[in-house]
Amino acid sequence: MDKSKRPFLKSKQRPFLKSKRSFLKSKRSFRRRLPPIQPGDRIDYRNIRLISRFISEHGKILPRRVNRVTLKQQRLITIAIKQARILSSLPFKNTDLFEKNKPTARARKKYKPGRKPGRKPGRKPGRKPDRKKDKSTVRDENK
Repeated sequence: MDKSKRPFLKSKQRPFLKSKRSFLKSKRSFRRRLPPIQPGDRIDYRNIRLISRFISEHGKILPRRVNRVTLKQQRLITIAIKQARILSSLPFKNTDLFEKNKPTARARKKYKPGRKPGRKPGRKPGRKPDRKKDKSTVRDENK
């Protein structure tokens, strides 16, 4: 009998098939993080030690998921940081880091012996791009 003409048969149970085992997760203990703002801490523009923990190295306000604070705490922190910036207790930008890293951040271009400095690749030396003649010069030649 052809394969195409065979009647549809249900798959038979195989006797040597392993039964599925349920996957059990091991219960690992985890260290509960302490909240960054204790109940006694006042979120205020004068409390620079507390506020500076929520600012990045560049002077930006860190987001809530990085800080791990509540929405209300984040709002109060943001307001306090902005007040401290206006009153010159905190800088708007921390440029000290950039000044320290400035000489090391810039990489010098490596010298390639086959190239002349100042030349763009792909252009032949001495040739200028073709430009159309101005209309004023064409008129002068015809007269």
